[in-house]
Amino acid sequence: MPDLNHAHSDDPEGGGAQPAPVTPHHATERGWAARLGYLVRGALIGLAEIVPGVSGGTIALVVGVYETIIRSAGHLVRAAVGGVRGLVRRGEERAEVRALAAQNARKVRWSALLPIGIGMLTAVILGASAIEPLLEEHPVEARALFAGLILASLVVPARMVGGAWRPREVVLGLAAAAAAFFLTAIPPAANQDPSMLVVGVAAAFAVCALVLPGVSGSFLLLTVGLYEPTLAAVNDRDLGYLGVFVLGAVVGLGAFVSGLQWLLEHHHRVTLVVMTGLMAGSLRALWPWQDEDRGLLAPADDVLPVVGLVLLGTAVVAGLLLAEARARRRHPVDAQHVADTLDAD
Repeated sequence: MPDLNHAHSDDPEGGGAQPAPVTPHHATERGWAARLGYLVRGALIGLAEIVPGVSGGTIALVVGVYETIIRSAGHLVRAAVGGVRGLVRRGEERAEVRALAAQNARKVRWSALLPIGIGMLTAVILGASAIEPLLEEHPVEARALFAGLILASLVVPARMVGGAWRPREVVLGLAAAAAAFFLTAIPPAANQDPSMLVVGVAAAFAVCALVLPGVSGSFLLLTVGLYEPTLAAVNDRDLGYLGVFVLGAVVGLGAFVSGLQWLLEHHHRVTLVVMTGLMAGSLRALWPWQDEDRGLLAPADDVLPVVGLVLLGTAVVAGLLLAEARARRRHPVDAQHVADTLDAD
C-alpha cells in the first residue's frame, strides 16, 4: 500500500519524501523478478477491471502500484498532448513545448508501467473469454454475484467522505441514487449496436476506475448497457471497437485527472457523496431477476442460491478491503491524498 503523501512510495528502493528523479528507472526494477512482480500485479488489476463491483484502483492500492500507475499515466498523457501541441507551434515556443513533452516522457516509469500494462491486457483477454459465457448462460447468478461486489464497494467512497454525513449530504446522496435508479431503468435500444461516439464517451468515464479507488469501471459500462458488447469486442478481437474504446479512455484520463483533482481539492465531500449515491442507485441494474427491457421481476424459486451469491460477492470485496485497511493504519488514504497524487509533478 503506497503512502500517497510521498512521491513514489511504492518504489522498491523506498522513495521516501524526496522528489522523483527525471529518469525514474531503478536498478532493482531491471531484474526479471521485479518485472515478473509487476506483471502479476497488473494481472490482478486487469481481472478486477472486468468484474463489475471490483475497483481496479482499489486493487492497485492493495498491491502497492496505485501511485506509479496514476503518476506515470498522467505524465504519459501530458507527453502525448505536448507532442501534438509541438506540431502546431513555431519557433521558441515549439521547442519549449517539445522539451516539456520530452521531460514528461522521461518521468514515466516504463520499467514498471510496461509489465503492469502487459499483465492487465493478458488478464482482460483471458477473463473476458470466461465471463461472457457466464453472462449468457447464467445471467441471474452473474448479476447476483456482481451485486454483492458492488454492495461492499460502497464502503470505499462513503468512508473517504470523512466523518459523519451531514443532513444535506444525505439528501444529496439520496437524490444522486434516485437519478441513477431511474437512468438505469431506461430500456436498452433494441437490435442496435452502440455507436462509436457512445463507446468512446463510456470509456472516458470508465477509466476513472483506476483513478479513484472504490469505483468499478466495468460497473459503469454495465449500467449503460456496454459491458457485454465490450466483452464481445475483446473476445472477437473487434479492433475498430477496441481502438475507439482505448482512444476514449486515453482522452478521459487526460480530462478526468484534472477534473477529479479540482473536485477533490475544492468539493471533496460533495464529490464523494454524489459518487456513493450514484453507485448505490445504479444497483438497480444488478437486480437478479429482470426482463429484456430491464424491467424488475419478482424473485423466482432460486432465492436461496441467489442470496448466497450476493453474500459471496460481498465477502470477496470485504476481504480485499480488510487487506487494504491493514496498510491504511500506517497511511490513511483520503480524498486529499488522491488529489495530491493526481497533482504530481
